[in-house]
Amino acid sequence: MSAAKISVAKKAMNHIEKKLSKNMILGIGTGSTVNFFIEELGKFKNYFKGAVSSSDASTILLEKKGIEVFSLNDVDEIAYYIDGADEVSPENFLIKGGGGAHTKEKIVASAANEFICIVDQSKMVQRLGAFPLPIEVIPESRSLVARKIVSMGGKPVYRSGFITDQGNQILDLENIDISNPKELEIILNNIPGVVENGIFASDKPEIVLVSE
Repeated sequence: MSAAKISVAKKAMNHIEKKLSKNMILGIGTGSTVNFFIEELGKFKNYFKGAVSSSDASTILLEKKGIEVFSLNDVDEIAYYIDGADEVSPENFLIKGGGGAHTKEKIVASAANEFICIVDQSKMVQRLGAFPLPIEVIPESRSLVARKIVSMGGKPVYRSGFITDQGNQILDLENIDISNPKELEIILNNIPGVVENGIFASDKPEIVLVSE
């Protein structure tokens, strides 16, 4: 599995390498595949200005590689956002958030000119939903959100002991129909107390690179 992740990380680096410029800001996602990309990116740290990170974990890795990390508030443009996924549909819709960072991942992805998703072959599915759908919730709203989800036919599972970088909690949603990802993404985000859910439909990637 590591070989596949290294392979697709190198493929992503090859995709952007010749387009790097001294003033360029990159968006960097979170997860094991992205960690291999950060390893590759470190070799080119002098060819671009810096990065906006989607998580504290990725920030630590970027800084260890000598890559300056900026707040999204302090940059005008993100050229590329590179991130993995837990599931990818044929339409490039995603489920993300297995690592609990999907809220900031979606924010940075929406700010980027181009979203490049990097995955191994096992993440490619015909239809989203086998992987539990993470929903970040404000702690005080967790039970309310869970009841709303149950009324929709889903099964919410509290990710016990996990706190997001924003100080919130995660419900992992099972047994929910994701045949219309765009619609479900909006419906879930309209539940009071939901910060963000892990469907990437409105902000899906322009490019999905898959390991050989």
